[in-house]
Amino acid sequence: MVGLGKMGANMALRLCRGGHRVVVFDVNPDAVSGVTETTENATSTSSLEDLVSKLEPPRAVWVMVPSGEITESTIEALSEYLDEGDTIIDGGNSRYTDSIDHAAALKKEGIGFVDAGTSGGIWGLDEGFCLMIGAEPHEYERLAPVFATLAPDNGYARVGPPGAGHFTKMIHNGVEYALMQAYGEGFDILANSDLDLKVDEIADVWRHGSVVRSWLLDLAASALKKDPGLENISGFVEDTGEGRWTIETAIDQRTPAPAIATALFNRFASRREDTFANRMIAALRHEFGGHAVQSRER
Repeated sequence: MVGLGKMGANMALRLCRGGHRVVVFDVNPDAVSGVTETTENATSTSSLEDLVSKLEPPRAVWVMVPSGEITESTIEALSEYLDEGDTIIDGGNSRYTDSIDHAAALKKEGIGFVDAGTSGGIWGLDEGFCLMIGAEPHEYERLAPVFATLAPDNGYARVGPPGAGHFTKMIHNGVEYALMQAYGEGFDILANSDLDLKVDEIADVWRHGSVVRSWLLDLAASALKKDPGLENISGFVEDTGEGRWTIETAIDQRTPAPAIATALFNRFASRREDTFANRMIAALRHEFGGHAVQSRER
């Protein structure tokens, strides 16, 4: 496991809990020790070369680092140390077109490539990670025990060839944008009512038997229980790329996606307006993914 941030560390620990032996690396030595001191099934390394040397062929290296240049350089460096028959899995939020390119380039060297769209946030260690996997069938079958350990029951599948995993995760995150936007707007209307509504109690009631119940609603109720007016959080809502890519893809396909587009543009507007709706969306991102939030003073 390369990259031991909020997701990577928990994934390594879940694999270790499931009986796998995991070799781990991160540019931050404290992140490495944080995993190896928690479980006997994890082995620390000091570099990518060291990591590869401690794996037995056929090797499988799961890359869990930020998308873009860091993922690009990590995969390029690993390809120098890996051999024919080894496999690189990219579990980050890479753009699917980059994953298609990575698979083609690595195939020339006899190295397999799997893109695993990963959802579960900071709760994945205990709840499991939903895995949307793009892979050749033989790569998927070889790594199935890893996927089965990381995911909850029925929580993983090969959705297509390389690139399909990250494409599916991109659309997943676009849907997530629209769902959070709807919750944000609904709770905004409730909070602005002159009926003196207890928004935190309403969120909790909706969790039980209502049509709109979901895990996101559970998280909304959790955030509102801690701070009913969301007074301690700014409505500044960041976006990490997947929503933009979803809309770009929709435009290329001429597929209408007005709800997702509105949700994306609202995130841009949030950098100017501090509304309850935006504070709700910021709170939801913090609840499921541990994403940083800003204080209202800032």
